[in-house]
Amino acid sequence: MSFTLLHGIRIFAKIFYRFETNWLSSGQNDWDDIRYIVFLNHTSLFEPLYLGTTPRWFVTKLSKKMVAPGADKTLNRPIVGKFWKLLGPGMISISRKRDATWRQFMQTIKNKSIIIIAAEGRMKRANGLDANGRPMTVRSGVADILEQLDEGKMLVAYSGGLHHIQIPGQKIPKLFKTIKINFELLDIRDYKESFPVEGIQWKRAVVRDMQERLETKCP
Repeated sequence: MSFTLLHGIRIFAKIFYRFETNWLSSGQNDWDDIRYIVFLNHTSLFEPLYLGTTPRWFVTKLSKKMVAPGADKTLNRPIVGKFWKLLGPGMISISRKRDATWRQFMQTIKNKSIIIIAAEGRMKRANGLDANGRPMTVRSGVADILEQLDEGKMLVAYSGGLHHIQIPGQKIPKLFKTIKINFELLDIRDYKESFPVEGIQWKRAVVRDMQERLETKCP
């Protein structure tokens, strides 16, 4: 079911939308080495449309190996939640707090998994803030996951935003729009070693770096 849905979304996206994809690094052909995908600028539940920018074989790989945390608020919804669970069997419900649900998610990470996370941990509304009126900031979970990985590539996906297609709360997306995204492929080991600190200071450095990327590299 995951295979069918992911490929169906990819085909739908390529038919009804135009993509502007920009690579900020070399290595566009290194998709097979990707272990970790950090998605920045989370604006819509329709972000699976970005599958239209990925190789077909990589979508097949995602259907088998994707692991991702999903907000319990979303995954517990009767229709939307069921759809997201079918989309990725590795979708783990979390409470957005550092509790047992987050620990459970961390335990699902395996050597061959492809981990995907929306680094802000919540979705941007039309006013540029989250649902509680707070600025969008990167959460520490992005560093927790990175700490567990020692090899492979990290793909940082800088979304141009999808409010012109669907704003949270709207049920029907607009078609025939342009979707923008920047990609940057980083070696996990090199990236981790680029911060000359350890422990909690290392995690804070990663979060600060991701926050700066969110603010400066999204199209």
